[in-house]
Amino acid sequence: MKMLTVVGARPQFVKAAIVSRALREYNNTAGADSRIDEIILHTGQHYDLFMSEVFFRELGISVPDYQLEINNLSHGAMTGRMLEKAEEIMLAEKPDLVLVYGDTNSTLAGALAAAKQNISLAHVEAGLRSRNRRMPEEINRVLTDHAADLLFCPTAAAVENLAAEGIKRGVYQVGDVMLDAFEYYRQLAGQKSSLLQDLRLVPGSYLLATVHRAENTDDPARLAAILAAFDDLATAEQPLVLPLHPRTLKLMEEHSLVLRRREVKIIPPVGYLDMVALETGAAVILTDSGGVQKEACFAGVPCVTLRQETEWVETVAAGMNVVAGGGTEEIISCCRQLAGRSVPREILPYGDGQAGRKIVEILLNR
Repeated sequence: MKMLTVVGARPQFVKAAIVSRALREYNNTAGADSRIDEIILHTGQHYDLFMSEVFFRELGISVPDYQLEINNLSHGAMTGRMLEKAEEIMLAEKPDLVLVYGDTNSTLAGALAAAKQNISLAHVEAGLRSRNRRMPEEINRVLTDHAADLLFCPTAAAVENLAAEGIKRGVYQVGDVMLDAFEYYRQLAGQKSSLLQDLRLVPGSYLLATVHRAENTDDPARLAAILAAFDDLATAEQPLVLPLHPRTLKLMEEHSLVLRRREVKIIPPVGYLDMVALETGAAVILTDSGGVQKEACFAGVPCVTLRQETEWVETVAAGMNVVAGGGTEEIISCCRQLAGRSVPREILPYGDGQAGRKIVEILLNR
């Protein structure tokens, strides 16, 4: 079987690494007639070196067979160009299956290209819903789910979401591939990452923040409020580390927004191993990233979500994550409320760390 994997953004590289490793393990013992040959298409949605190439190298993913380098465009233009190029590649390669991950423009482009050519489509991380249709990611995930033939859900809630929309065939609760990744790469991060020492950070004595979603960065007032909270929270005793997304930096410069306290340590985007090390050592994590919300919980670190809602409702129910919105005072209050909280990550319903293997088994038996 020939399978085309479509990726384009950091979280997708991490998820794809898990399934690709499970595929390699299977192929090492399989006969030539039963192998799953994977072709990787990288749309280029994350174009910065540290947002892309470093991730492939660290995670042990094969160099992509196709790199489209489509980025830095509006949502419609980006998705349209990805769709056009993905269709060309599918016509040339004639895959038996297209595999997409998550909820980015790359996800939707790959899904639509497959659906238009009647190629079987599998969606990893299916069934998530924020109920916020203003989010491009929500539109992407809903449309992809309704086009997919195989839907790999991380939780029971995701399965229920699909059933409520009439999707019941081809639905599998496999657990979360991000848990597989975090458990596997945390050990490597402990061995290979020196970032905490380089930044002179003491585990448990700093805050970690990320902000990149359009709902936060495209609204100058909202972005200013979030940055003001970062400034207020950072102290000499508890600095705030901010790996700054290239798009966020660009918008900060456009709107003359600055972080004024030297205790806010702005650093370039980091590779996955360094990010895992930062997450594991943080006292509290503040983020608008769905993946970082979960990784915080996997690390046993309390999380403040810089959004009005989250699709990862299990983290909130478990008391590990507080949805703060984008107001300065609300963010500060939630962060101080969580300081020192002990988080029992064992109660999270994200599976047993074997999601990648289960996905491969289902693909083989489809």
